[in-house]
Amino acid sequence: MKQFYILLVTLLISTTALAQIPTNYYDSADGLTGFALKTELRNITATGHQSRTYDQLYDGNGITTPFMSNGYEDTHSDISVSSGNNYENDGSVLDMYSENPSDDDNNPLSATGNNDPYNFSHGIAQCGNQSSEGDCYNREHIIPQSSFGSSYPMQSDIHHVIPTDGRVNNFRGNLPFGNVATANFTSLNGSKRGSSAMPGYSGTVFEPIDEFKGDIARAILYFATRYQNTVDGYTSFDMFNGTNDQVFYPWAIDVLLDWHNNIDPVDQRERDRNNAAYKFQVNANPFVDHPEYANLIWNPVPDTEAPEDILDLLASNPTDNSIELSWSIPNDNIAVTSYDIYLDAVYAFNTTTNSFTVSGLTPNTLYCFTVKAKDAANNESGFSNESCETTTNNGSTGGTSDLFFSEYIEGSGNNKALEIANFTGATVNLSAYTIKKSVNGANSWDTTIYSFPTNAQITNGDVYVAANSAIAICQTSVDDLTGSSVFQFNGNDPVGLFKNDVLIDIIGTLGSDTNFAANTTLIRNETVSAPNTTYTVSEWTSFASNTCDNLGLHTQTLSMPQDEFSSFRAYPNPVKNMLHIDLNAAKTTTIEIYNILGKKVISKVIQDSGNINTQNLSPGIYILKISQRNTSISKKLLKQ
Repeated sequence: MKQFYILLVTLLISTTALAQIPTNYYDSADGLTGFALKTELRNITATGHQSRTYDQLYDGNGITTPFMSNGYEDTHSDISVSSGNNYENDGSVLDMYSENPSDDDNNPLSATGNNDPYNFSHGIAQCGNQSSEGDCYNREHIIPQSSFGSSYPMQSDIHHVIPTDGRVNNFRGNLPFGNVATANFTSLNGSKRGSSAMPGYSGTVFEPIDEFKGDIARAILYFATRYQNTVDGYTSFDMFNGTNDQVFYPWAIDVLLDWHNNIDPVDQRERDRNNAAYKFQVNANPFVDHPEYANLIWNPVPDTEAPEDILDLLASNPTDNSIELSWSIPNDNIAVTSYDIYLDAVYAFNTTTNSFTVSGLTPNTLYCFTVKAKDAANNESGFSNESCETTTNNGSTGGTSDLFFSEYIEGSGNNKALEIANFTGATVNLSAYTIKKSVNGANSWDTTIYSFPTNAQITNGDVYVAANSAIAICQTSVDDLTGSSVFQFNGNDPVGLFKNDVLIDIIGTLGSDTNFAANTTLIRNETVSAPNTTYTVSEWTSFASNTCDNLGLHTQTLSMPQDEFSSFRAYPNPVKNMLHIDLNAAKTTTIEIYNILGKKVISKVIQDSGNINTQNLSPGIYILKISQRNTSISKKLLKQ
C-alpha cells in the first residue's frame, strides 16, 4: 500500500505540473504589434484548443485527456488556489453578477464577513426557470450565443462562458457592456443595466461592478482574438463592427481598454482561473498572461520616429536612356516600407525595394538623384546623399526613349487587349504608367483609368499585355485580365498611354469619333522606336478582327551603332590595393573612380590593359567609369 501511495502522489504532482500554461506558449508572438500580433495570438490559442461539450462546463464530466478537469469547480469557485485573495473562500460558485467583494468600500452591502446576498453550490440549483435573484445559476455567454448559434467551440468556450445568476443573466440578455448613465435595473451586488454613458453609443448597456470589469473585458478581447477568422460575421453583438481585425467600434474598445488597464487590472485570482481554464480546454487567455498585448494590438503607441537618412545612394550602369539606383536599407524603429526618388530635386518615383532603374532618359545627359525612406506611419527620412550619373550616347539598340503601344486588338464582343513594349534598355516599373480612353469623339479623357497591378514591370525587350477579363482569344498571352471599363473601347475610342499623368503615346485621335480601327488588330511596325502623341497610321499594320497570333511579343529592328564599346574586364571586385583593367583591343580609354558623393577620386588614361592603384582609397562603395570617345560605362566598385 505504501508503494501505491507514493506512485499516486507522483502521478498527481505530474498531472498538476502538466496542467500549467507552458512557459514558451507565447514565444512566437515576441516582437509583434498591431493586428499581426492579434493574428499570431489567434494561431496560438487555436492550436491545441480542445472543444468541450456544453454540459462539461458545469462539472467536466468525461474529461480525462490531456488533463482531468472539473469545469466550473476548477475555474469559478470562491476558493483560494494560490492567490489567497478570494472572497469568502467557501467553495461556492464564483458568480460575477452576485459576488460582493468584502474590500469594495463603494458597495453598500460590503462589510466584514460574507456579504453575498445568496450563494450557489456547484451542481445544485442549475437553472431551469427563475423569477428572482438567487433562484438558480446558469451559463452566461459574455458574447451572446445569438451571434454564433450552437457552433463549437464558441458555445462552450470557458473563457467567455461563465456561471452567473439566472435572473441577472436574463436582465443582461444580449446587451453590450459599457458604463451606465441612468440605471433601470440594479442587481443585489450592484451590477446594473441602463442607458449608455459613452459617446458613440446611445443604446442600453450592462455594467458589472468594478471588481469584475477587467475580467469581462479580457474575456471579450479573448473572443475577438481566438475567433478572428469568423468574428466579422457576428454583427448581432453591438460592440462588434463587422471586421475581423479591429473587431470593435471605437466606443467599445475605449471602454474595454479602460476596464482592462485602469478599473480592474489582472490579479492573481484571475491568473489562477486562467491556468484552470487551460487545464479544461488546453488554451489560455493571452490578455491575462500578458495584459500589455491589448494596448499593443488596439492602442499601440503612435510611430513618430522617422527612418534614418540614406547615406550610400549610388547611381550607376547608365545606358542611353536609363540609370540604375541602389542603396542600403536604412534603420527604422519598426520598418521601412517604401522610398521616394527625386530626380533633379523633383519627386519622380516611389519603390518598395532598395534599388530602382530610372528609364526614359535622354542620351548624354547628367541626372542627379536623391532618395527619402518612409515607414508605414508615413514618417519620412531626410534626403539621402546626392548621386549623379550621365547617360551614354551610344545610339545602340535599346535606346528607345520610353514605353509605347505595340499591339491593339478591338475584336468581337469582349476581345479587347493592349500590348505595351519596352526597348529602353532597362527593366521598367509600371507604377508611373496608366491607360485612359476617350469615348465617342469627346475632346477629353474618360474618368475611368487603368492602373497596372502593384509591382508590375517589363524587362527590356519584353511586352506587357492587359485585356478585358472576358476576352475569349489568346488568353495565355495576357499578363493582366481586368474588368476595367477602359477595356470596353470601340474602334472610334482613342486610347492613351500616360506616364505620371502625361500622355506619351496614343492610338486614335482625341476629339474625333471617326472609326480608325473597328474590328481590327493593329501591330506597331518594327521600325518604330519611340512613342508618339500623334496617331500616325503609317506606324501601324492592320490585321483582321480577332487576330492575336503575335500577342505577347514584339520585334524591333533598328540600325546598329557605328562604334561599339570595346568589351573589358575589371578585377578584382572587391578590390584591395590594385585594380586590373583588361581591354580586348588597344584603344585610348579613360578610367575614373568616383566616391558615393560624386567626387572624382582617381582619373587615369590608358592605351591598353593596365592597372589602377587603389591603395589610398578608404573602404566603401565607389563608381568605376570607363570611357572611350563618346561612349562610357559605369560599374559599382567595392574597396576593402
